[in-house]
Amino acid sequence: MPPVFRFFSPCFVLKRRHVDDLGWRVPMTTLKNPVLMATVGAAQGLRGEVRVRAYTADPIALGDYGNLRSLDGRVFEILEIREAKNVVVVRFRGINDRNAAEALNGLDLYIEREALPDGELDDDEFYYADLEGLDVYDGDGKHYGAVSAVFDFGAGDLLEIKGPGKRPVLIPFSETAVLEIDLESGRLLIDPVAAGLEEESKPRKKGPGSDGSVEG
Repeated sequence: MPPVFRFFSPCFVLKRRHVDDLGWRVPMTTLKNPVLMATVGAAQGLRGEVRVRAYTADPIALGDYGNLRSLDGRVFEILEIREAKNVVVVRFRGINDRNAAEALNGLDLYIEREALPDGELDDDEFYYADLEGLDVYDGDGKHYGAVSAVFDFGAGDLLEIKGPGKRPVLIPFSETAVLEIDLESGRLLIDPVAAGLEEESKPRKKGPGSDGSVEG
């Protein structure tokens, strides 16, 4: 399954031909709504295999979503895929030697959003790609901007919020900070205190009288 977030969990066309720098021809296609699925790493061995970081819940499932595409338009068909430590080792069609494999190092690979299976999601699951662009509000209707990215640095998911003329801020993607996600209306409701965007207001201290007055 592609990258999803679940509350209570333990812990994304014009066709033409193109000749790339290595001299082999690959089909080109533009992506309308790309979802990042993997990043190619170092070459593995001599026969064109590469180490790939897959952003799917099951790394081997990367091969279940059809051809992968780069933003420059190249299409990559997975011929073989196997697990390795922290990555999968992949052999792509047309990548037949170490030089060709090394040329892919650092390349991000995508699929179209429409290729993701919505029917497999539970009510409390969301694709990261669907969260980007949602407008962020609190319960009083204050607008904080829109979700511009989703990150996972190892300590939990974070949403990047970017408002007009403001610097991006990160908030935790947790049940306490994110109260409601409404994909149909394109809105995300937050608790600004739990999200770290505002400080909790403290009640004013009253004097000895119940109304705050001081008797003479």
